Amino acid sequence: MTELTGNPGKTGSPSEARVLVMTAVEAERDAALRGLDGDARFEVRLCGVGPPSAAARTAAALAGGESWTLVVSAGIAGGYPGRAPVGTLAIGTASVAADLGVETAEGYASVDELGFGTSGLPADASLAETLLQAMTKAGLVAASGPIVTASTATGTAATAAAREARVPGAVAEGMEGYGVAVAASYAGKPFIELRAISNAVGPRDRDAWRIGDALAALSAAFAIMKEVKLA
Repeated sequence: MTELTGNPGKTGSPSEARVLVMTAVEAERDAALRGLDGDARFEVRLCGVGPPSAAARTAAALAGGESWTLVVSAGIAGGYPGRAPVGTLAIGTASVAADLGVETAEGYASVDELGFGTSGLPADASLAETLLQAMTKAGLVAASGPIVTASTATGTAATAAAREARVPGAVAEGMEGYGVAVAASYAGKPFIELRAISNAVGPRDRDAWRIGDALAALSAAFAIMKEVKLA
């Protein structure tokens, strides 16, 4: 499986940003590359599905000697109805592991409540706002807010409601953002999560998913991102 990307026919200034983009699967990687159109400031790699793989592969990439100035977790995701409808974009203000904790007789308790660490990591707030404004100005429909990371994707209305309650204002749910954010945090690199919405968070209805539209939106988002000042 080829994980590195790039277009050797185009170059960027060494003084500009060096952006590491991590996607779970090839289709997301290819969508990002279409939008970037060979911009050499960006490198897109596969991180695999789920937080452990995402954290490990991102950490390995960050330890590889490149002078990365920004880390991006990107791909398609489920959107919370009313905040990020299908076909739109979600820009994370934080990546939150909504199932990192324990169940108790009184209900769910996060690792934060247990005193074992943190279940949420903030994105680069300034960049998140800049991207939101740029995409809105370009005519793309985008929302910002926390993005849920789950090892098991939501498949019921009850789970969707529980996770939304744990992460107030959540706009989307993916499976890699928190893992990528952990690696970026340990490396001292700014981080952001970008998702294109293919389906609603809740009961699984594959017939209603619009993966093609979401991948097209992801390409459009990266076409805008490469025009934004990132360094």
